[in-house]
Amino acid sequence: MRVIAWLVEGTWPACVDAVRGHAPRAGEVVLLHVSEPGVPGLAHGAFAGLLGRGHPERDPGNRLEGLGTESAAQLLDAAAERLGGPCTRLERTGRAEREVVAAADGADLLVLARDGDRARLGPRSLGPAGRFVVDHAPCPVLLVWPESAPDVTTLPPPPPPA
Repeated sequence: MRVIAWLVEGTWPACVDAVRGHAPRAGEVVLLHVSEPGVPGLAHGAFAGLLGRGHPERDPGNRLEGLGTESAAQLLDAAAERLGGPCTRLERTGRAEREVVAAADGADLLVLARDGDRARLGPRSLGPAGRFVVDHAPCPVLLVWPESAPDVTTLPPPPPPA
């Protein structure tokens, strides 16, 4: 069984715990982190446009890329330690929702955490990226709450009668 756990800053521990609890005998566990290329790209563009291209060593985009890579590596290391078993660490760059769907191709299970409003039950507990992944995943999905699920009294009211 191949399990992919999509790790996002702030919610990754719940995904790792879900893999340990729901797929403890998985033959392969892949810890996936996706970095968005937008921020370093904006910094590169701003530097080139405002300050010229004469001093590439001063380009803040390079520093942001390095910080992002370092942060992703630390997150993957912490997740692997928390998992406490063999795993593959996978770092991808691109639009997160599309990279996650592509990485899940051929997987037996994809684990992800809710990325929207986590104060109440309902469809808004999934943000745009999480909704895209749930709707397009090529495998079964285990959707977890990053913390305790809200009380059922937070459920939205039923629609009005037709």
